[in-house]
Amino acid sequence: MMEAAFTAEPLRLVIAAAAGIVLLLLLIIKFKLHPVISLLISALFIGLGAGMPVPTLVETVEKGAGETLQGIVLLIGLGSLFGGILEVSGGAQCVAHTLIDKFGDEKAGIALGITGLVVGTAVFFEAGVVILIPLAFGLAKKTKKSTLYYVIPILAGLATGFAYIPPSAGSVLVANLLNVDLGVMIAVGVPVGILSMLLAGIAWSKFIGKRIHTGLPSNLQETQEADKGNLPPFSTVLLIILVPLVLILCSTLSGYIPGIDGIRPVLQFLGTPFVALTIAVLLAMYFLGKKQGYTGEQLKKILDRSLRPTGQILLVITGGGIIRWVLQDCGMGNIIGPALEKSGLPLVIVAFLIAALIRASVGAAVVSMTMTAGIMAAMPGVAQLSPLYLAAMVCAINGGATAFSHVNDSGFWLVGSLLEIDEKTTLKSWTVMETIIGFTGLLCAVIISLFA
Repeated sequence: MMEAAFTAEPLRLVIAAAAGIVLLLLLIIKFKLHPVISLLISALFIGLGAGMPVPTLVETVEKGAGETLQGIVLLIGLGSLFGGILEVSGGAQCVAHTLIDKFGDEKAGIALGITGLVVGTAVFFEAGVVILIPLAFGLAKKTKKSTLYYVIPILAGLATGFAYIPPSAGSVLVANLLNVDLGVMIAVGVPVGILSMLLAGIAWSKFIGKRIHTGLPSNLQETQEADKGNLPPFSTVLLIILVPLVLILCSTLSGYIPGIDGIRPVLQFLGTPFVALTIAVLLAMYFLGKKQGYTGEQLKKILDRSLRPTGQILLVITGGGIIRWVLQDCGMGNIIGPALEKSGLPLVIVAFLIAALIRASVGAAVVSMTMTAGIMAAMPGVAQLSPLYLAAMVCAINGGATAFSHVNDSGFWLVGSLLEIDEKTTLKSWTVMETIIGFTGLLCAVIISLFA
């Protein structure tokens, strides 16, 4: 993590951050100003209000834009191409028919949640979203239900897999910082992840899906539904969807398997997320495009149309990332941690509160995980705790780093943009879902710590 170029006076920063978030909400919700402009105005307001020098603020904004886009621009673009082919070819519709036939309308969410949970252990959240969300749209198109009914289980599965279950980046990151054995972390993380997915994914999706009806994104409403007899085979669609996931998982696991030094670099290259998605797009173009009778010109038009929403999505995500970097470079995380260290609360609760406050202030889950794990690892006596207690602390930290996603989190804007829902609806659906995941992790951590 980069060192902050400027450290604000604590009280001034807290006031500026609170005022900036309120301003952002007013601009978007009350004055209906476009989120991209609102985010940028809020970021500048926070930086100037905190006393950040103008040259430093300009550098931070530019750095925030670059750092935010660096990891996701290819994933969003390639995922949009992949999803476009999957949708137009009838691949998503094929999976929708098969899932509903297998599980029924009421249980299709369970299949999607389990899928998201498994995928979330292998890929970054953004990659999993763009790979799997066309399946939810296909189901929503067939059943005419709110997209939230099917999207929430996928999002909850991905988020819980990333937070709690190795070899996901989130769980491995914090476990390594606290010297937690990954075998213990898997034993603790799997039941915590399953419970979180059931509560935040299945139970919450049924509740919110019945109360808020969200339609299909406009670019999918233009798509003509294929005849059931002309759909590609389910096995073909499933294999193509699994290709990037398997490649990424093999890359992750190759670091833990001895005796494969000769092929490890190949697996790691093929499992690089943008490489794996490129391969998936090429396979989809052939098996779901050419083999389904689409010409090269038709495929080009499909791909062009699928990229229409990506510019706005990327700009909105960038705006959220800029706010995160302004807060981070002003030193917000360094204000929160030391205050809670002196509270006298149980360590798992302290870990959760520190992570949650950093998450709510800075926005980025990985930043919250990293900063909180560093703070907890430096506290006296933590190194002598039992492996089971430390694994519970990982769940508490990652639960806090998942909860309270709001307007300064790029994931908030990614989900809102992909679903084409307004900020109120995103807060009511996505933010509550993330918070349920976080508090489930805390509850499990507290219970586990009592027996550690």
